[in-house]
Parts: sequence; structure tokens; C-alpha cells
Amino acid sequence: MTREDRKVLAGTLAGTTIEWYDFFIYAQAATLVFGPMFFAPVDEEGSGLATLISLSTIGISFLFRPLGAIVAGRFGDRIGRKRMLVVTLLLMGTATTAIGLLPDHGRIGAAAPIALILLRIVQGFSAGGEWGGAALLSVEHAPRGRRGLFGSFPQIGVPIGLILATGVLWVMSTALTRDQFQAWGWRVPFLLSLVLIVIGYLVRRAVDESPVFQELRRRTGTSSAPLRDLFRGNTRNVLLTALIFVANNAAGYLLIAYFIGYGTEVLGHSRPSVLLSTVAGAAGWLVFTLYAGALSDRIGRVRTFQIGYALVFAWMIPLFMLMETRSIWLFAVAILVLTVGLGLSYGPMSALYAEMFPASVRYSGVAIGYALGAILGGAFAPTIAKALVESTGSAYSVGAYIMVLCLVSLAAVTAVKEPKGTDLGLTRQPTT
Repeated sequence: MTREDRKVLAGTLAGTTIEWYDFFIYAQAATLVFGPMFFAPVDEEGSGLATLISLSTIGISFLFRPLGAIVAGRFGDRIGRKRMLVVTLLLMGTATTAIGLLPDHGRIGAAAPIALILLRIVQGFSAGGEWGGAALLSVEHAPRGRRGLFGSFPQIGVPIGLILATGVLWVMSTALTRDQFQAWGWRVPFLLSLVLIVIGYLVRRAVDESPVFQELRRRTGTSSAPLRDLFRGNTRNVLLTALIFVANNAAGYLLIAYFIGYGTEVLGHSRPSVLLSTVAGAAGWLVFTLYAGALSDRIGRVRTFQIGYALVFAWMIPLFMLMETRSIWLFAVAILVLTVGLGLSYGPMSALYAEMFPASVRYSGVAIGYALGAILGGAFAPTIAKALVESTGSAYSVGAYIMVLCLVSLAAVTAVKEPKGTDLGLTRQPTT
């Protein structure tokens, strides 16, 4: 691996890690504290409605991911992947820091939840443009036979961001009393984002622009209307990329947001022990995502995805059987085994998506497909899971919900002709 390779991988990993740290801090705080702090007036009788509304704000940001993907895709296909990644990083960091400074409902009334939702929308807009650029920067720099491995580096930014977010919350929950955490301790992880953004900016600025984009700019100029050009010949692939991501994103957001509240409020585990279980799960997700990227370079992207979704499908019922024992150790085991399938259905995604679109509209296609998949998958997965348990009285209904999504994503990825090794330059045709 060359020095430039290491710079590219460090730049994409650092940026996505910080972006997802910011994104996940919000998701976990929405589970733990935002309900009583920002939506208390709707929950005067202790109905749990404030928590449900708080969880729904996680999903609101997903609705703005496609807009972020469209804007970032348009400019990423015109001015370059690298520049857009710097912009998305700064947007996310500014919004996250502002949430950490935001007064609660008791101080500024209705302005508090409105401002919280607006800042969450900015996070969603930023996240919509981040992943596509990071994925392309890594895959378009990669040797042909190592795209899966290189493409898994922006992917592991998700579990590393989750480890950082959950780890910081665990430290604050352990070091402070419950009242201290509710009063001010939850703000510390949001304010730490300011330091992380400076580090990420310096690392990302040192990375060279994608060689594929440089070739595109040299030989043809850039597309004047990449969104129109994208849907003119690639509509099917945009839909497939969205559906491929649905099940992974929904199951992933159970780990990211839902299981923390479920483990503490329903199963009665202590908050620190549940947070540690989540950290262990995120570590497993990291390992299996990296492995899956390398595996896809050997057996293909499609086959790796198929194995991953089969494992997630098969584990859903055993997962809740273990959790229902109310043993914290089995709770952690259930999460850890889930991450095997999550990693295998996430690691090859950057390479698969990049190989499905031509260079001139690749940023737009990858970013929009990913954003649409996130809306259909993880946007409201924690809210749906909570509503299913409350309406049916059984956590197995959540397992059935994820199993249905696994069948959808499995069918979508099976419909893709294996693209491993496709030319990423200007002469290729989109893979269908």
C-alpha cells in the first residue's frame, strides 16, 4: 500500500467516523434524554409520547438526506469529490455543536424543539452527501482487485463512530449521577464534535482528488445536469441501490438507537451495561465490515451481500429469544452475533455501488440511492420497533419486520449482475 493509499484511506475513514459520531450521538440522546428535555409538555401523564416523538426526530433527518445527496451529487460530479466532503464535514460539525448549546423547553419554550428539529435536518442534509463522496474517493483510488477492501474503510466509519458516540455516553453516564447527566452531561459529547471536526478537516484536506474525477474533468469536462443524466439511463440502478440498503440500515438502527432504550426501559438493564454491550456490538460490526470488503474482492459483491442478509434473516428470532432472558450477557451476545450479518451486508457496499454507475453521474447515483435506502430502512426503524412492541406486546414482531426487509434487500441485490472488476473510467456502461 502506497503513502497516497494510506492518506486516502485515513481521509475517508476520519471524515466518515466524525460524521457518524455526530449523527449517532443525536440518535442515542434522542433515546435517553431528548424526550423529557424538549418534548415534556406532550407527556404530562407519563404516556411515553415524548420519547416516541423524540425517536421520530431521528427519522425526520432522513427525509432530507435525498436533498443533501442531490446537491452534493450535483456538485461532486462537477467540482470534485474532495471539496464536497469538506463542506459536508463542516455542516455536520456546526449542527452538532449547536445542539450541545441548545436551551431546553423549560428555558425557551416551543423554540427549543423547533430549533432541535432544524439542526437535525442540517445533520440529515450533510449525511446525505457525505457517504457517497467518501465511498467514491476510496473506491476510485483503489487498485481494481482491492476495491472491496478500500471501499470498506468509509464503511467502518459507521461502527467506529458508534463506538465513539456510545463510549463517550458511557463515560458520562458512569462518571455522573442521573440528574447531572440529564442536566448537562449529555451536552459534552455534542460539544466534543468541535474538536473532532478540526482533526477531520486537516486529515481530509491532505487527500488528493479522485483519479477518475481528474480523468473526467480532463477529457470531457463535467456534466451540466448530472441529475437529469442520472435518471435518463440509470433509474433502475438507483432503485436497486436503495432497496439493497433497506434491511441493513433498518437492522443497523436497532443497534444504533433502539436496543439502548429497549435494554434499559423494557428489560431493566443498567444504562452503562447496555452501552457497553452496544460498544461490543459496534466492534464486531467493524471487524466483519472490513472482512466483508476483502471477501467481496474474492467471491464477489453480490454473493457477499447474499450471505450477509441470509444471516441477518436467520438470527432475528434467536436474537430476541436471547434478549428476553433478561441476562445482560446474553443481550450482548445477541447483538454481537447480529453484527456478523450486518458487516457482510455493509462492507461491499461502496465498491458495489461505485461499479453500478458511470463516472459522470456516479456521485449522484451512489448518494441518492444510499439516501433513499436510508429513508425506507433506518429512518423510522426505532420508532416502528417501539410501536410494534407496544401494540403487539411482543418483541418478536420487530424480528418479523426486519425479516421482511431482508427478503426485499436480498431480492434487490440478486437482481444485480455481478460488477466486480468493472472499469470505473469513462468507457464503461452502467451495470444492471
